[in-house]
Amino acid sequence: MSWIDDLHFDERGLIPVIAQEATAGEVLMLAFANREALERTIRTGRGHYWSRSRKELWRKGATSGNEQVVVDIRADCDGDAVLYRVRQTGPACHTGHRSCFHRCVSEEDGSLETVEGGTGDVLAGIEQVVRRRDERRPEGSYTTYLLEQGIDKILKKVGEEAAEVVIAAKNDDPGEIAAESADLLYHLLVMLRARGVSFADVREELASRFGEAPTLPSERSRMDVADHSS
Repeated sequence: MSWIDDLHFDERGLIPVIAQEATAGEVLMLAFANREALERTIRTGRGHYWSRSRKELWRKGATSGNEQVVVDIRADCDGDAVLYRVRQTGPACHTGHRSCFHRCVSEEDGSLETVEGGTGDVLAGIEQVVRRRDERRPEGSYTTYLLEQGIDKILKKVGEEAAEVVIAAKNDDPGEIAAESADLLYHLLVMLRARGVSFADVREELASRFGEAPTLPSERSRMDVADHSS
């Protein structure tokens, strides 16, 4: 019996599928799949879905070129949702944004505002905070202070924090290493903002060097499905 038989499709024969970037963990999109879409995804290693509006099977990137190489497939504990962990080429959203979840509730008035970067990634979230501080320059903000002082001040802090990481590592104190590494990463994000480089650029560079190779098994092999049923 296939693992697909354990899934709970709705009355239309569909199940929601979340696509998540395998390296960074950001949520890219939500779509639906029927049994055939899941089977084709397994067979081809490329993300397939079912279009509810067109009522047809579609492969992500078939027309845009922004395809999804599926690293693995997981099912949630109740079997009523599926997760594709993917290597995304280009933007996942039809609007041109990397993630379909590119609108964030504003801290000021509760409206939706467009942000770059995905969800589910702490560093991407911090990058958005740095961006907002840069755009609004609120008084009393340390990020505002760094950006107004300029690149030399920022680079000085990056150097100091890097040295603190080295010292923490020499002291072999896990808590200190984590704290100093966090300080260094924050200052690196400020430096990236000051130089007009996005965290997505860094992430893509890392993925090109250390990205996971597709490991999706064939239908004949045992699918590694997450099962947390109690």
